[in-house]
Amino acid sequence: MGFLIRLAITAVALWITTLIVPGVEVSGRSGANTVLTLVVVALIFGVVNAVLKPVIKVIGCLFYVVTLGLFALVVNALLFLLTDWIAYVLDLPFQVDGFWAAFWGAIVMAVVTWLISVVLPDRLEAR
Repeated sequence: MGFLIRLAITAVALWITTLIVPGVEVSGRSGANTVLTLVVVALIFGVVNAVLKPVIKVIGCLFYVVTLGLFALVVNALLFLLTDWIAYVLDLPFQVDGFWAAFWGAIVMAVVTWLISVVLPDRLEAR
């Protein structure tokens, strides 16, 4: 159940990101298509982050230290662009227009995901 809640949180954060950040778009043909696209892209984003981010952190440890963690913003933007590319390959109506849209999109996603996680009670995630 925790996985589904986390997926829903990420999908909502992605939806809010598409509303706030110009250049991050979901263009579904209907409301149901848009929701399905958001859920699938949230799943892709979660898998990309779960698989690649730890590897990148280990390999790029020196960059994280030298830049005082600011390199993480670039890594998050690149992972967001990778999610866009995978969505394109899967023919999903999700688009990120360049690095800066990905950069701000990743920041908004992180903040919104954190805010929603803070608002939700812990007992919902434990079930």
